[in-house]
Amino acid sequence: MTDKVTELVSKCLQARDLAYCPYSRFPVGAALLTADGAIVTGCNVENASYGLTVCAERTAIQRAVAEGHRQFTAIAVTCDIKDRFVGPCGACRQVLMEFGSNWTVYLTKPDGTYKETHLHELLPLAFSPEHLAKN
Repeated sequence: MTDKVTELVSKCLQARDLAYCPYSRFPVGAALLTADGAIVTGCNVENASYGLTVCAERTAIQRAVAEGHRQFTAIAVTCDIKDRFVGPCGACRQVLMEFGSNWTVYLTKPDGTYKETHLHELLPLAFSPEHLAKN
């Protein structure tokens, strides 16, 4: 594991511990790696009006965009499930795809072990900004 991947995994675990999830009690953390090497984190933030809940991955993307980042190379995501790797929900996969399909995704267990995959594998045949450019 490279130092940057180690840091990315560690930061997603730390972000999970900051999650605001009083309803589901399902904390999720995410850490994005920008093209220029910065790491931006996010956690899920629930709302009593459930539909207004924001996932960790989308919180991280929104935070990164607000900080001026538009290009990303990787994301690490984690939750409290210990016996298997859990990926982003469909909505988060689509939001990540907005910024390109060539991301490395580290599905991370609470103990820090991870499985490496890629966004284009998690969301095959995705709708993307390129489709809008062809009209």
